[in-house]
Amino acid sequence: MAAAPGVVFLGGFRSDMTGTKAMHLEAACRARGLGFLRFDYTGHGASSGDFEATGCIGQWARDARDAVERLTEGPQILIGSSMGGWISLLLAKRLPGRVAGLITIAAAPDFTQDSMEPSFSEAQREEMAMTGRIALPSEYSDEPYVITQRLIDDGRDHLVLRAPLPLPFPVRLLQGTDDVDVPQARALALLAHADGPDLRLQLGKGADHRFSEPRELAILEATLDELLAP
Repeated sequence: MAAAPGVVFLGGFRSDMTGTKAMHLEAACRARGLGFLRFDYTGHGASSGDFEATGCIGQWARDARDAVERLTEGPQILIGSSMGGWISLLLAKRLPGRVAGLITIAAAPDFTQDSMEPSFSEAQREEMAMTGRIALPSEYSDEPYVITQRLIDDGRDHLVLRAPLPLPFPVRLLQGTDDVDVPQARALALLAHADGPDLRLQLGKGADHRFSEPRELAILEATLDELLAP
């Protein structure tokens, strides 16, 4: 009998590998005897690198590919949260033979182009043009998030919803109904755009963007077990 695939967790923008979902998944995978990988992108958490100077989707996608190629063997189930959902889709395109399944949590593909940049005020656009950066408040941090022109420009080079997106393996899209950062419409757009034999969207009623309450973590575990089932 073939060995079970490993699991790779891909975190969100400005998150790190010690978050609730990453740690819960590690424990769940250990209990099931599965290989598990969590890591920090460049400029995130414990990783080196200057977030403002080098941080962009292309860099973080390269980080993910390097981590999978160097630190895992065989097929992997990718679990991407928020921006990690975008990174996981890029990874699936670049390493198609290594992906056994995909779970996204409030996936935010193309967010720099479709939600971040359009939300800038005229004053913010002027500041970006003059300085190459703006600072945005965040409910997830006491410090504002610095958004650079590099991040916006690089995002345009890595869009996944403008061209065919084949996903020839089981895909589960998890989405909270009370997510104000990535609304349900985004999950529906991804579901409609992607092409594959086994794509499903599951809504968690009352769940917010974090999707990390005990009820949501149980949904995540059950979804992983579904993909692991023979």
